[in-house]
Amino acid sequence: MTASQTPTTAEELRGAGLRVTAARVALLETVRDGDHLGVEAIASGVRDRVGHISLQAVYEALHAMTAAGLVRRIEPAGNPVRFEGRVGDNHHHVVCRSCDAVADVDCAAGEAPCLTASDDHGFSIDEAEVIYWGLCSDCSTATSS
Repeated sequence: MTASQTPTTAEELRGAGLRVTAARVALLETVRDGDHLGVEAIASGVRDRVGHISLQAVYEALHAMTAAGLVRRIEPAGNPVRFEGRVGDNHHHVVCRSCDAVADVDCAAGEAPCLTASDDHGFSIDEAEVIYWGLCSDCSTATSS
């Protein structure tokens, strides 16, 4: 493979040291094609692509892919866990208080400015998670109507 070629999903799984199966390929593609999906939505997407998969297998694959850095797990307070395919760039999220919609938010200024804590307490910080809360445009419009 040359530098200009994009690795296939199977090659990415293999490169992360994970076993390549049709279900895992379908799961990773479902997460990447989706938008902050919950486990049930991911399982449904995998079933649409390859047929039956147990919820337990989905949880196990998501755990392995999260540990390998292929997907990111987000847990906004009071909301079910969600997964996304955008990894490695330390972006943040905005969550609607009314409908629970989630959207990506890039860091506010410069390169990952939020990685400089006012007091790191001796930790070696490599990621920061910021969640903005408010109303999405649809819910804001509905509230003001």
